[in-house]
Amino acid sequence: MVDLRVTLSGLVLDNPVIPASGTFGYGNEFKDFYDLDILGSFSFKGTTKEPRFGNATPRIAECDAGMLNAVGLQNPGIDAVIREELPRMKRYFHKPVIANIGGFSVEEFQYCCERIGKEEQVGLIEVNVSCPNVHEGGINFGSTPEGAAAVTRAVKQVTDKPVYIKLSPNVTDITAVARACEEAGADGLSLINTLLGMRIDLAHRRPVLANTMGGLSGPAIFPVALRMVWQVAHAVDIPVIGMGGVDSAEKVAEMMMAGASAVQVGAANLVDPFACKKIVEALPGVLARLGVERAAELTGMAAAKTE
Repeated sequence: MVDLRVTLSGLVLDNPVIPASGTFGYGNEFKDFYDLDILGSFSFKGTTKEPRFGNATPRIAECDAGMLNAVGLQNPGIDAVIREELPRMKRYFHKPVIANIGGFSVEEFQYCCERIGKEEQVGLIEVNVSCPNVHEGGINFGSTPEGAAAVTRAVKQVTDKPVYIKLSPNVTDITAVARACEEAGADGLSLINTLLGMRIDLAHRRPVLANTMGGLSGPAIFPVALRMVWQVAHAVDIPVIGMGGVDSAEKVAEMMMAGASAVQVGAANLVDPFACKKIVEALPGVLARLGVERAAELTGMAAAKTE
């Protein structure tokens, strides 16, 4: 028997498998496929202060070994999530959930995190800093160490829940942003968010996405995500949740060996709604083949082998 439990800032998960925000909604669409309580947790859909319809369509495009999305944080707003989604979630998910929060100003991040942090169901808050700062010419908060740190400091002032900052890979040095978040008080980090990409419709001679560019996710980005998880895990002393192209129990093990304490599964859920269930069920066999008795032992194992 193997022990799949892992810990994130005091929050104990039954296993390290977490559906990623934006690919699992609020869990309602997936509850009819399998018992969601087999998951370690899940990160619900990115939530902002006000309801958002999102970007114009088309906003999804296929590509080799992945997909592009420019959904634009479509969500019903923080009030509706607290009033409707969380009570409904109690009926089909009986573990602490991860609240993914977006914002377009430091004040909006603060407002949403303070509100959601009071909810008993929320085990930790994942703050998506890949949002444009409307007060700084639209540059993403996560594009600079200073911007990411400002959000981190502000959020930590208004909640006692663990705060994990979700980092963008679209930066020159992701370790600089990671260190800035750690110094500003982040309890942990999530990475990577999607890589910026685009496709062109040859017949119509224009970009496929109405937004021109979107976020690339899926198996194509796994090696890049793994490299960044490795770099960040070696640069900070706080836990890391790894994600990006994970679609198997073996890739979960790779992410953890690179330094992740838990792993999120994103685009794979859109290809196969049973993806996370299959990964959870396959993980004990992978650990057994590796001769590992506790999933938590995987974290940083590859680094230990090289030192």
